[in-house]
Amino acid sequence: MKTIFNPKVVIAALLISLFFLCATLVYILVERPAAADPGQNSLDGGMTIISGPTSTPRPLPPTLTSIPPTPANSPTPAPGEITVGVYVQPSTEGAGLRVHSDPKLAADFFSAFDSEVFLITKGPEQADGYTWWYLTASYDTSRAGWAVQDYLKAIPNPSGQ
Repeated sequence: MKTIFNPKVVIAALLISLFFLCATLVYILVERPAAADPGQNSLDGGMTIISGPTSTPRPLPPTLTSIPPTPANSPTPAPGEITVGVYVQPSTEGAGLRVHSDPKLAADFFSAFDSEVFLITKGPEQADGYTWWYLTASYDTSRAGWAVQDYLKAIPNPSGQ
């Protein structure tokens, strides 16, 4: 029986392999990119980084209106003092603040959370044995109404001004 793996075939295969190995090494050495300039500090290794897709935010319908600024001639209130032009947060220990349509307990109301920030734009009014202030949410002017002073805490201007 004749085998195809005789010494001539094995030597021919080795010579062909050696030829392709040498050709590959010559190609690598000739086509090798130039060495980087030592003055450059390239960390990307010639790679281009492409960021992934991001979502496009949907524009919200415009519902905001400007809140009247604090009159320039009004004196600066003392820290913690509640007056017109001061920012406040409800202080109800998580129970929620009732913000009324009129400065009276019987008026319609909505609930505000302790984390919400309001600007006092009117007041004070005295009714039902309480001192009432008109609050307007800076992020949504439809969230506005009268609240009892006892459940409000003065805070610094959230915009830092």
